[in-house]
Amino acid sequence: QVQLVESGGGLVQPGGSLNLSCSASGDPFTIYTMGWFRRAPGKQRELVATKTTDNYVNYADSVKGRFTISRDIAKNTVSLQMNSLKPDDTAVYYCNARDYAIDYWGKGTLVTVSS
Repeated sequence: QVQLVESGGGLVQPGGSLNLSCSASGDPFTIYTMGWFRRAPGKQRELVATKTTDNYVNYADSVKGRFTISRDIAKNTVSLQMNSLKPDDTAVYYCNARDYAIDYWGKGTLVTVSS
């Protein structure tokens, strides 16, 4: 199986930036898609950005133009560069990896955008 560990969350002011990183271990050679989801207080988990092994990228409309996903297949990592952060970006961000049948999840890293 695959284990995912996130890092990079924290407190940032509106308009600021953060970079989140996720590292996969275990048997990551089966992973097709890696990316990020988030869950804000009182809301359902939602997709933020994903990237496949053949470079298909999907962004939520709310983050297009502000967030950039990067993936290093050889190193089994995925990163999320978050710019122009807004208070409604505040959420726990979860790293996700998907093979043909199974979703793997990290424990999450908290991003708080506040003045």
